[in-house]
Formats: sequence, structure tokens, C-alpha cells
Amino acid sequence: MDVERTSLCNLVVNFLLEHHYFLTAFELLHELLDDGRDHQAIRLQNYFSDSSLFPPHQISRLNSLRVADPQTLLEEKEAAEEKLAISGYELRLAQEDILKLKSELQKKAESPSEPNAAHSSGDVSVNDGQQILPQKKDISFTDLGPLKDTERRDLNCAVKEYLLIAGYRLTAMTFYEEVTDQNLDIWHNTPASVPDALRHYYYQYLSSTSEAAEEKFNLLRENETLLKSNKRLTQEKDTLLKKNDLADAQISAFTKSLEAMQKDLKDKDDLVQGLKQSLEFERKELNDCRVEITSLKMLIAASHSGNNLVVSDVNNVQSQSVEKYEEEIKKLRMEVEWLKEKNIRGPENGTLVGSENEILQTEDKVIEIHEDRGAISNPGDVASGVVSNEDAQSPVIQTLNEYADKHEDTLPELFIPAHTSSAFENNHHVSEQDIGQQALDSTLLVRPDTVNGEAISEKTASPFYSWINEILKHHYFLGLGTIQILADALPKIVPYVLINHREELLPLIMCAIERHPDSSTRDSLTHTLFNLIKRPDEQQRRIIMDACVCLAQNVGEMRTETELLPQCWEQISHTYEERRLLVAQSCGELAGFVRHEIRDSLILSIVQQLIEDSASVVREAAARNLSMLLPLFPNVDKYFKVEELMFQLICDPSGVVVESTLKDLVPAVIKWGNNLDHVLKVLLSHILSSAQRCPPLSGVEGSMESHLRVLGERERWNIDILLRLLMELLPFVHHKAIETCPFSSTTETTQAILSTTLLDLYARGQVEWDAFEWMHVECFPNLIQLACLLPQKDDNLRNRISKFLLSVSQWFGDCYTTCIMLPVFLIAVGDDANLTYFPSAIHSRIRGLRPRSAIADRLSTMCVLPLLLAGVLGAPGKSEQLSGYLRKLLLEDTSVENRPTKHTPEIINAIHFICIYEENHGLIFNILWEMVVSSNVNMKINAAKLLKVIVPHIDAKVASTHVLPALITLGSDQNMYVKYASIDAFGSVAQHFKNDMIVDKIRVQMDAFLEDGSHEATIAVIRALVVAVPHTTERLRDYILNLTFGKALCFGKSSCPDILISAFVILQLTAMPNAASDLMRRRERVDVFCEAIRALDATDLPVNSVRDFLLPAIHNLLKDLDALDPAHKEALEIIMKERSGGTFDTLKGMGAHLGLPSSVSNFFGDSGLLGKKETVESPSEAAVSPNATTPPVEDTRLRRLMMGNFSEMLRGKAKAREEGQNQ
Repeated sequence: MDVERTSLCNLVVNFLLEHHYFLTAFELLHELLDDGRDHQAIRLQNYFSDSSLFPPHQISRLNSLRVADPQTLLEEKEAAEEKLAISGYELRLAQEDILKLKSELQKKAESPSEPNAAHSSGDVSVNDGQQILPQKKDISFTDLGPLKDTERRDLNCAVKEYLLIAGYRLTAMTFYEEVTDQNLDIWHNTPASVPDALRHYYYQYLSSTSEAAEEKFNLLRENETLLKSNKRLTQEKDTLLKKNDLADAQISAFTKSLEAMQKDLKDKDDLVQGLKQSLEFERKELNDCRVEITSLKMLIAASHSGNNLVVSDVNNVQSQSVEKYEEEIKKLRMEVEWLKEKNIRGPENGTLVGSENEILQTEDKVIEIHEDRGAISNPGDVASGVVSNEDAQSPVIQTLNEYADKHEDTLPELFIPAHTSSAFENNHHVSEQDIGQQALDSTLLVRPDTVNGEAISEKTASPFYSWINEILKHHYFLGLGTIQILADALPKIVPYVLINHREELLPLIMCAIERHPDSSTRDSLTHTLFNLIKRPDEQQRRIIMDACVCLAQNVGEMRTETELLPQCWEQISHTYEERRLLVAQSCGELAGFVRHEIRDSLILSIVQQLIEDSASVVREAAARNLSMLLPLFPNVDKYFKVEELMFQLICDPSGVVVESTLKDLVPAVIKWGNNLDHVLKVLLSHILSSAQRCPPLSGVEGSMESHLRVLGERERWNIDILLRLLMELLPFVHHKAIETCPFSSTTETTQAILSTTLLDLYARGQVEWDAFEWMHVECFPNLIQLACLLPQKDDNLRNRISKFLLSVSQWFGDCYTTCIMLPVFLIAVGDDANLTYFPSAIHSRIRGLRPRSAIADRLSTMCVLPLLLAGVLGAPGKSEQLSGYLRKLLLEDTSVENRPTKHTPEIINAIHFICIYEENHGLIFNILWEMVVSSNVNMKINAAKLLKVIVPHIDAKVASTHVLPALITLGSDQNMYVKYASIDAFGSVAQHFKNDMIVDKIRVQMDAFLEDGSHEATIAVIRALVVAVPHTTERLRDYILNLTFGKALCFGKSSCPDILISAFVILQLTAMPNAASDLMRRRERVDVFCEAIRALDATDLPVNSVRDFLLPAIHNLLKDLDALDPAHKEALEIIMKERSGGTFDTLKGMGAHLGLPSSVSNFFGDSGLLGKKETVESPSEAAVSPNATTPPVEDTRLRRLMMGNFSEMLRGKAKAREEGQNQ
């Protein structure tokens, strides 16, 4: 699907941009644009057009870089390799010099007398060389003083000159860059400034001193420097050695400390383990004590039933054993307190090594009833309860203990189940009943293995405690047996309970599921729960789901995930949709009782499956429960998936699914995802793509129809729903615009009103306000583009867009409508507008909406002008502006003579569109009357056309008081074009109203038109009234029958059955032109007659009218074969067969009693009507074979439909019955 491809593309774009794969993202942008997927490249286009990320000056500089060809690159590579080789060679020479100097330095360091030897050797070399001046023998460079700036400049310039002459260009360049404080390009005229200066200096020096002496002098200075460096390095080496020894000592100390700490840590671990074991042992003892206390507590409750049996013995021994048992109870209490204190101190000691959590977790290991046994107990509560009640219970415990010592053999017999039950039945004290009930509950919850030998310490292993153990076992197995019996019986009981009463079994089923120890039995009972009713209605599903929620609260997350949800989700593929509805409800209502990671993975996938369900009620429930599920998601990682599901549900073909999505899911997604910008971008993309994927209205390239699209039913539905979604998101857009307003100091924003002051601040363009700009920079242009794709007759979608624009006016205020909306749409229809309140940065985008060609101008007039009139100027308080603009369109543009009207049909269609809104009727009629009384012909014709398109949107009262008077005025105009235009409007009135007064006015006016006698008026009247035949009254239908067939039958007669048209007939026939033009008119007139016959045949005509007018007229029309079209001929023959029930031969005498001719040759002959005898043509020319039988009614209607007579669809059953009787 497109939604899936768009979501996938968004994921890829997010990945590339987040990981900075900009080149790949740029290539993807071009690929999407080449494939025509502009809506998927919106985000990439915005990203790469962002000037903050890609500065224009940087891009222009990069574009100006020259592009190197391969040959140039190869040459540069070879030059670089050559330079690299030279540099490597120089590096090797320098390394060899360094090694040589190091070796010489090492030799001098080894021989202390070497400096003197070097000095003497230097003297020898000096003496052995050329003549040297004695006074220069010991001169050093330091004797020359500091280097002057002029000397330094001369030397630098000489060196630079030498390097350039020698070809060391790289070295010269480096030297030039390193000398930053002098300009080496200009060498002033000094004595040192000579050509090839360095060579001159060299020769001059050779002429004044010995080369060997200078070389020796340099070596001595270098030797001295190296000796100093060696001494310094030796000192540094000694320092480093000392630091190394110190570091070794510290490392040794740290190692010993680490070993000691590890040993200490190991000892502490052993201590912690010992403490843990000790704590576990003491906890076990504490649990044993708690078991004993619990057993005693239950024994007290059970003992009340036998008080009457042992009361005398208790009185005898009570005084002797009170002190003894009080001491034992005090010891138990002290032991419990000591264990509690030790339990508190244990975690404190364990914090040394971070084992606090492990010790605290051991508290969960006390004796508790396992979850699968159906109950939970808190040991701390039990212990506290026992401690608080020990004083009150101690006399009874003492009495029972003494009695147990004396009657060890008789006690078990006294407390057998029968005696126990009877004792409980005879107990009438309220307090004893409460204690007994608590004891019974405790025995149902405590497992026998926790009360058995392992749970009782050795000191309590006496006959008395064994007897208590037996009692506990008995009560436990009694409760467990009850649950077992219930679980075994429920599956057998359920089928025999009436379906409407099965919900009464839910408490028993829930109790059994919650407390039964066997998981397989619980699964079976859960399956019974969800299959309790075959097809549960809404109330029954509510009861079942409430039971599931209660059960999930009691059993916890794990059992809900492993037992409850799987049984519910088994119903996802059930045949009955009521069962699948249970699955949908569980996804939303049980999600709060499972782990977080289950909600956005498994449950979301189940919801996705339900969204694909074939039943609309299931999809609707899935949408509603998805909205309940979203707030429970731990994060928004699945946002794009949820958004895709939302758009899938929005475009659902079922209305209930769409309504639920708009009401519940869309607000939930906006609130949960907090990504309104992305939703709006995807929404506009879907709206445009839904229309653009439809085929064009015409395949002629360059025509206006090639820009329009033929919308299918599904595409029209999708666009309508998406526009509704856009309207639902409008409050969120408005809220975000106000919330992100950068001018927070203004008082208008606090009241959520956009004033001209605020818009003026916005127009300065000093700050960005993207949330506000989205409406007029993105939304309005996209809606205009959509409107230019809609066909002219697709008013429903255009009406939806207008309602959205009216809602924008309501939310953003009148200032926004006037200063922002109106200029956008005025420019879109080609008019001038004031852009004062727009930032200069977006002026070009707004002006880009102006149509650039003649076709675009027509498209904007036809498609955008209705939106401007109805959605912008139609807002409350804009009636004056609407009136002024309409006057400009209808009065000013057509008032100038010989000025071509600007797309008059499109303007009329736009005004027809605004007539949908009743509040505009008065305004339009005021302008229409000005057009009717105008002297301009074009204005009157346009008035008639406007009246025609307004008729479907008015009532009979308005038609009588406004439309008919205007049409009568136009019908009496002298200009025939104005008159003919009014005839079509009269036909529209006849088509939509059945009021007798209106019909009478129409008849009178039509007679007036016919009295003119023109051929064009006759054709216009018949065509106008034929359109009204299926919808008008029988009275007007008879008038049309008389009118049409009177003209067809009365040619050549001085009188006619309908006196109203006799004069018209005579005038028309006497004014017949010559034969050539007569044939053309005859054909046009016969075609009109045939259309009228076929339209009247589709209605219930009286039998007399059929016999006297319809059939004779058909018979005469069939004889003029030259003027009759073959298709009309066959259709007329079929109508005659059905209406007459016989052959054409039987129709020869029809109309004879009226004195009418049986042929139309008089009317359409070459010589005209008068002075020629009627020529009777052979009946065999138009007759049907006598052997042909009349087909059934159904077959003839099908044949008529196949022959193109689609008006037959309007005929009723009465016509069929009448035809059957005639046959």
C-alpha cells in the first residue's frame, strides 16, 4: 500500500539523516524526484534547502572549483612523486649527517684530551693551508655582535635568491613562508644587493680567509654545543632513573595493599555468606514459629465448638497452668522480637559488599501460599496479628494444652469433621462466628505440606501438634476439594444453562480459575469463559470483559500473559464477529495488566490483525481499543507504525470505522506521539496523491480537461475522509500556532486572537513562526492544487474544502481571514492582492500561486473561484466583500461593450456553487435583478443562465416571487438570444417544481414563445420541457403531449385539437424554406419529436392519450424516413409494438375520428402543405411481419435499454401491468 511505502521511506530518510549519510540521502532525493514521488521527498527537500545547514556561499565556492581531468591529475601525481623522492633523498642525507655528528661526539666524549688535540690539529690545518691573517685565528661569530635587521634582510634575500636560482623552489617557498616579518620580494638598493649575492659573498669570504680554518672553527663550536647537550641529557637520565625507582617502590606498596584488600574482601565475603546462612536458618526457625502460631490461632477457632464438652475440665486445670503457659508465650514473643531485630540488622551488615538486595529478597521466601494455589498471605501480618492477640487467647490455649495432656486419646475423636460441623452449627455468638470464619479461610489457604513435619520444629513434634496438623489437613483438603468439584462440574453445567443466563455462572468460573492448582484445568475453564455464549451481544461482552479484568487484577501479570490472553486471542480467527470483538476489547482493557514490553509488540500486532478484519464492527473496535492502548506504551518507538495504522483506518470504506478513528484514535495519536507536523505532512501528501493517481478526464495533451482527474468512488471517499481529518486537526494546529507564538508579550496571544498588530510583527520576518506559517504556506497551496484536479461537477469535495476554510476563519479570526487567507486565494484566481502582512521571505511562494497560462487561468476560475466565494468571502461578516466581488465579476466585467467576458461558464458555475448556502440567496438575487433590467445583452443572457443554475437550491416560494418574474421579464425581451436563454431556465423550473400556479405560469409563457413561430423557439421549448417530463405533474405532461403531437399531426389543417398552438402551427408551416434547408430543419424537428416521445413513453400516460396522440404521431413520423434517424426509427417501432399490442396495419385508421391525415408527407414534402394531395405510402414499408409475436414486457424493456432508450428506467409497475392487459 502507499501508506506502507511512505512509512518505509520515512524510516530510511530518518536513518540516513540521523547517521549523517548526507550523500546517500541526496542521491535518494534525486531518485524520488525522478520517480515522481514528490510527496515522499518533502522532508529531504526541506532539509537540503535549509540555508543554516548548507550555506549558499559555501555551495557557490564549491561549485566554482575547477574539475580536474584525468591527464592533469596524472601530471600532478607524477610531480608529487618526484618531490617526494627528492624529499626522501634529502631526509636520508640529513639522517646520515646526524649519525656522523653523533659518532664524532661520542669519540670526543671518550677521549678527554680530544679538544686540545682538535685545537692543535686545527692549528696544523691552518698552518698547512693558505695564508691566514694571525689576528683572525681565534675570531668567533659572537665577536661580531648581534645580527642587525638590515644584515638579516640582506642575508634572507640572498638565500632566497640562491634557492630560486639553484632550483630549490619548494625550499624557497618554505623559507618564504617562515620569514613572516620581512618582505623578501623587495630588496632595497644597498651595497649587499648584487646579482647572485650569495656566490659573491662566498667568493669574497674565500678571498679573505682559509676554508679549512673556518671549517675547523665551525666544528669546534659544534663540539662545544654537543658536549653541553650531552651533559644535559645525562642529568635528565639520572633524574628519570631516580623517578623510576620511586615509582617501582610505590607500585610495590600498592600491590601489597591490593593483596591485603583482596584478602580482606574475601574474608568479608565469607562473613556475608555466613551471615546469609545464619539468617536463612533463623528465618526458617521464625517461619516454624509462625506456623505454630497460625496453627494455634486456627485451633482456638475450632476449639469454640467443643467448649461445652471440655468446660468442666478446663475449670479444673485453668488455675494450675496459667502461669506456665504465660511464660511460654512470653518466651515465644521475645524470640519473635529478637528474630525481627536480627532480620533488621542483617541487611545493615550486608551493605559492606553491596548484598543488601540479595538479603532483602530472602523475605519473599517465607511460607506463602503459591500463586497457582489461588491465594496470597503476608507472614508479617500473621505474626503481628498473633502477637496482638496472644494475651486474649492465652487462657484458652492453656486450657487446651492441659486438656490435651490429659486426654490425648479422646481429643482426636472429639474433633472429627462431624463433631466440628455440628459444633459450628450450634454456635450463636457473633465474635466466635467471626473467628471461626477466619480459621476456615486460613485452613483453605494454608497448604498441608507447610504444616507438615518439615514446617514444624522438633520441639513441637508432640501428639498435640500432630492432632492440629490433622485438623489443618482436613480443612485444606476440604477447601481444595470444593474447588475441584466446582471445576469438574462447571463444564457439564454450562451447556444446560440458558444462554441469556449463563453470565450468572461467571463468579463461579472466576473463582475456579483463580484458585485451582492445576494449570491445564485453569486453561480449560478460561476457554469456557470465552466460549460461554455463542454470539454474545454488547451487554454480554461487557460482562465477560469485566470478569476478565477482575480476574487479571487478581492473578497478576504472568498468569494474565500465559493463561488469560492466549485463550482470548484464540478467538481472533473465529467465524462469528462477536467473538473477534472480544479479542479487540481485550487488547485495550487487559493491556494494563501485562508487562510493558508486551504492549507495544505482541498486543500491537494483534490489533494490526484486527484492523485487517473483514467485519467493520471489528475494525471499529480495534480502532477504539488502539486509542486505549497508546497511553500504556513505554515509549514512542512504534510511532510510525501506529501512524500508518491510523491512516489505514481513516481510509477505511466503512463509515463507523472512520467515525471511531476520528473521534478516539486521532486525538490519542496526536497526544501520545506529539508529532503533529509529521501527521500534517503525510496527510497533505495522501490527499494529493489520491487525486493525482486517478486518470485524466481527457487524453488530449494541453487541454483543460487533461488537468482534471476522473475520481473513482474509493478515491473520492478517501479524499473526503482525509479532508475531514484535516478539519479535525484544525484545533490542534491553532493551539500549536498560539502556543509557539514568538511574540509572547502581546496581549492578543493570551486570548488566542490574531490581530493586525500581531500580524504586523509577524510580517517583519525577524523571527520564525513555522506552526503559524504552515497554514498559508503549505496547507492552502496544497488545497488549491487539489481543487484544480477536481472535475467541475464534483461539488461534494469542493464543499468539504469550503467548510474547512470556513472553520479556519472561525478559529483564526477575521483579521487572519482578511489579511492572510483572502490575498492567497485572490492571487490564486489571478487577481491582485495586498501582501503587507506576509514576510518578504515567502512573497515569492505566494505569488507563485498566480496562474501563468490561459488554461491555468480557466482552471483557477473554474476550481478555485468557488472556494474563494464560498470558503473565504462566505465567512461570517464578509457579505459586503462578497457582494462587491460578485458585482465586479458579473456587472463590471460585462458592462463594457465588445469586451470579452472572462470565462463566463466557469463564473456561473462558481455562483451556482455558493447557492448551496442559503444565506447567499438574497445577495445573489439583488445582483440578478440588476442584470435583468440592464440594457447589456450579455448581462441578460448571463442572468438567465444564473437563474437556471440557482433553481435547484431554492424553494417554491422563492421561485414564484423571484425567479419566475425575472424569467418572464427576460422572456419578453426583444433579443432572441435572451429569449432562448430564458426558455432553458423555464424548463429547469418545470423540472424542479410541481406547484399548479408555477406550472400555469410556465404554460402561459411557453405559449407566448410558440406564438413567435420561429423554428428555433419551437425546438428550444420542446427540449426544455422534455427535460422536465420525468419529474413534472400530469397536467404539464398532457400539455407537452398536446403541444408536441399537435404539431406533428396538425400540419395542413386549419384547426387543431389544441387551439393554443394552432396559430403557431400555421405560421410555422407557411414559413417553410426551400427543400434543401427544409430537410435539415425536418431532421432537427423529427429528432426533437422523437426525444419527446421517448421521454413521455417512460411515464404513465392515460390510455386515451396513447390511442389518440402518441400512436398516430409515431405512425406518421415513421413514414418520413428521410428525416428519421435509424436509431430513432427502431426505438419508435418498439414503442409502437408495446403500446398498441398489434402490427402497424391496424394503426392506419388511428386519428381518423379527429379528421387528421394518416401521413406526414404533407408536412415534410418537397412542395409544402398547401395545394398538394396526401400521398399514401405502402404500409409494407414500415410494417412488421404478421408472424412476429409480441415479446414479454421484460424482454422489450431490456431491448429498449440496449437500444439506448435509457428513459425507460423511469417507468413504474403500473405501466407494466397496463401493457400486460393490452397484450
